[in-house]
Amino acid sequence: MAPIFFSVLLFGLSLWAIATELRKYSLKDVFNSLNAIPNQYLLLAIALTTINYLLLTGYDTLAVKYINQSLAYKRTALVAVISYGISNSVGFALLSGSAIRYKFYSAWGYSAIKIAQIITFCNLSFWLGLFAVGGAVFALTPLEIPKQLNLPFLSVRPLGFVFLAIIIAYLLWSGLSKKPLKIKNWTLPHLPFKLSLAQIALTSLDWMFAAAVLYVLLPVPKHFSFLGFFGIYLLGQIAGIISNVPGGLGVFETILILLLSPPIPSSQLLGSLLAYRGIYYFLPLGASILLLGWYELKQRWNRQTTKI
Repeated sequence: MAPIFFSVLLFGLSLWAIATELRKYSLKDVFNSLNAIPNQYLLLAIALTTINYLLLTGYDTLAVKYINQSLAYKRTALVAVISYGISNSVGFALLSGSAIRYKFYSAWGYSAIKIAQIITFCNLSFWLGLFAVGGAVFALTPLEIPKQLNLPFLSVRPLGFVFLAIIIAYLLWSGLSKKPLKIKNWTLPHLPFKLSLAQIALTSLDWMFAAAVLYVLLPVPKHFSFLGFFGIYLLGQIAGIISNVPGGLGVFETILILLLSPPIPSSQLLGSLLAYRGIYYFLPLGASILLLGWYELKQRWNRQTTKI
């Protein structure tokens, strides 16, 4: 109950912070800022989202390679797109994404152990990508942390050094050892060094393209370089992940409003954030549901055809 209460509390506080910040603006101002986004930037954001989801298919492709199995790319792409399309919006990715992967891979004849290895690989990759790009960006940009977060340090730079240390330690262990790392009941699977590099490169690109989707939707002039914005975006995503609120909804927006305004008026920024939610979260969610429905109908049709 405590984690659920904490998530609900953070969600409520985030909505209060957004409402306080937007009190001086009307709802009409927000919708005007949404309508002011040029069509070419909306199309560019959709294109970047598409590229990002193509990168996400690499998670399962590398995972299948890791467990020494052979599976057609169209299958790994299908399960990855559906899994991430749903879990990114629903939240609790470890549960929702894992359930979807179990459904597909078990139907394709994979054992529970193999499926568990795939799930572990994909979730580990997500965090490694975050640590890699977060470490580099936070160490290079002395981004100040909003006082409202009540964290023990004022800048993200110490967090960046911690993240980089984790990545360096992971790569050293991957290159020098051949055994899994066991910490009490938790086991970190060992990956060959080249596969670890591919894993980190792929997931780092994933984070960069996800941030680029929102960056192109920001009002012009943007007032921030992409590198400066990237650090803010990552901090917002980390806060959203920690909150356990589905998709970081409200928490992510609060961090960005605190750090990107007043250079960008809050009403304009919220318009960009609404467009980002629609393009990066809700469009893939809708596509994933349609794909899942199509797959289920196709499987049912095949079973009925076989009986005949």
